[in-house]
Amino acid sequence: MNITLRSILFVTLLLALQACHTGVEMVGRVTSKDVQRAYSRVERSAIAQSLEGYRDSLPAWHEGKQFTVSDDQVRLIFAPSDQYKVDDLRLQGKVITYKGYETTMLLDNRRILNLIFTDGKHRLVYPSGKTLDEFTSQVQVPFLIDNDFVALANSLMRGKILYIKSAIWYNPNTEQMTAGRKFVAVKIDSVLPGNKVFPLKVAFTAVDNGAKAMVWMSGGDTFIRNRGFDALFSLTDVHRQYPSIYDEIWQRIINGTVTYGMTKEECQLSKGAPKSIARDPDQTGMREYWFYDSGGYLKFEDGILKEFRE
Repeated sequence: MNITLRSILFVTLLLALQACHTGVEMVGRVTSKDVQRAYSRVERSAIAQSLEGYRDSLPAWHEGKQFTVSDDQVRLIFAPSDQYKVDDLRLQGKVITYKGYETTMLLDNRRILNLIFTDGKHRLVYPSGKTLDEFTSQVQVPFLIDNDFVALANSLMRGKILYIKSAIWYNPNTEQMTAGRKFVAVKIDSVLPGNKVFPLKVAFTAVDNGAKAMVWMSGGDTFIRNRGFDALFSLTDVHRQYPSIYDEIWQRIINGTVTYGMTKEECQLSKGAPKSIARDPDQTGMREYWFYDSGGYLKFEDGILKEFRE
């Protein structure tokens, strides 16, 4: 059975706590390094492996390769030109095309590359500061999203029924955050170019009620672990991995809420990993507090939820 990232983080936190013996003990914030270490032990799905394994180095670029501009700040990376005023360039959301490269000789005899693009009106030159030999892995030009990578993600995901793991959904029209649910079946409608942080925008329809939404997703060498494919989606119904959780509690987990009597595992599935944990052993048993960035907390007595503020 595949082990989810959240389950691994949950076990990691418990192991850290077991090293403590007396008094009120605090566990620090789970860092990005903690997440990456846990993630490295998770078996990746075939889709995640394909996205992570995407490589398209500069020597393999063909003239005509296209990119979507994620932010108007892209104007800052292009060399000045008499064709345009830098402050007048408005390229966000537009597609620009790669036209090849030129070289510039430096005093140390290195030939650095100037990458040439066009938006159909202007010749746009990006001084890379690198030689051809230095472009040995995937090229990342600031504020540009590789449309070939987007097409790959779309071909892998479009039309599939998946189970979404995140309740952070966005309105596909306004891109404003909206109420979401986790662990429900969704049909992927399309994968489109994303924003300057996340290169992919995944639009979907909830299978049970037809609600349309989207999430931002990372991938490739810029993989942000907690927003990658395996962190956002499951190929199978997650509820089947927890057959002991009956339907009433599972509905609370889907909606990200808790109630008295839930176990730590159930609360962790519903609310996610806490910012910090405190343990307070006494003669009657063990009290444990989970604290969240939102200001909420959960209080457990011998592993059962007895008090909470969401």
